[in-house]
Amino acid sequence: MKKYDAVIVGSGPNGYAAGIRLLQEGLSVLIIEAHAESGGGLRSAELTLPGFVHDIGSTIHPLAYASPYLSTLPLDQHGLQWVHPDIPFAHPLDGGEAVMMYKDLRKTATQLGADAETYIKLMQPTLERWEQIAPDFLGPLQWPQHPFKLARFGLKAVQPLTWLNSFTFKEEKSRALLAGLAAHAMLPLSKFASSAIAMVLGVLAHKVGWPFPAGGAMSLSRALDSCYQSLGGEIQLNTKVSVLSDLPPSRAILLDTSPQVLLDMKDVHLPWLYRQDLKRYQYGQGIFKMDWALSEPIPFTNPGCRQAGTIHIGPTYQDIARSEKGIWQGKHDEKPYVLLVQSSLFDKSRAPEGKHTAWAYCHVPRFSEKDMSEAIENQIERFAPG
Repeated sequence: MKKYDAVIVGSGPNGYAAGIRLLQEGLSVLIIEAHAESGGGLRSAELTLPGFVHDIGSTIHPLAYASPYLSTLPLDQHGLQWVHPDIPFAHPLDGGEAVMMYKDLRKTATQLGADAETYIKLMQPTLERWEQIAPDFLGPLQWPQHPFKLARFGLKAVQPLTWLNSFTFKEEKSRALLAGLAAHAMLPLSKFASSAIAMVLGVLAHKVGWPFPAGGAMSLSRALDSCYQSLGGEIQLNTKVSVLSDLPPSRAILLDTSPQVLLDMKDVHLPWLYRQDLKRYQYGQGIFKMDWALSEPIPFTNPGCRQAGTIHIGPTYQDIARSEKGIWQGKHDEKPYVLLVQSSLFDKSRAPEGKHTAWAYCHVPRFSEKDMSEAIENQIERFAPG
């Protein structure tokens, strides 16, 4: 059997990034993937009707676009094109009003009334220092390169969103905007550090927007695969790894898998304490996702929502806080917080001529099997009758 410097199990974006980095150092690498297609969650397929391209996992990838490492790779030379919606996201409110998250920080702030300057003061320091703190924030735990700049961000980010909203903002629309961002983390808004995801996603919206790969999320994984193979990397699909000794000989094995998959592998010799940590690992709450093939765009009442790539549906801070807290208590909210993406408005390759696609999801308790279709569509209908 051929010997490699490294064998990587799993072809998600982390597996590819690791493989490319090792190849850049002149090492030999093999990626092994259990499925017939690489990419992990970065895959797309015709899930509804022929010609309608839907993303199996996520669509919007500001962190990939702004990644300190991925941004150094020539992925555009491997077919990757980024699409930037006119408005990164919109948050509709009852009564036909909506708050738009523009790339322009001050334009966004002008919608927030008495909270305008407060919002700028919250976002601007991190926005101006993003290049310095991003490697520390997104990288492995180590002594930060810019400790004071990171600490200034951390003093706000470590707070529960409930504190940040209560002590910082006066306007309900401001609180709803931040809650919609924080809820991406799938945590109760009363949890410490729930403000971090709100600040990071908000800063990214102002820094780079909320772009997505043209043609579907699979375009990003295909570009990574092309870059990886252009450097001499090898990949083996349709190969499930259950015994490490079945792998080709190598100096190192990198496992881009979940904790349970690692535990299920035979002949993996792990320290007892680390194995106990893996056994105690708790998976997060679940999602219920819907995909639609549409004859026309979603008819949102507010015209700004028709120009946004992403829509946060949960009109008030209290609505979102209740919905997110409930799933951790094992409850299904009949008016859940819903995240909706309408990528075909900006990427015509997603649907046949004149048609459209959209997807949306809500959070549900772990391992839930309840059908949330009606609840999700009712939430959308509140702001897009018909």
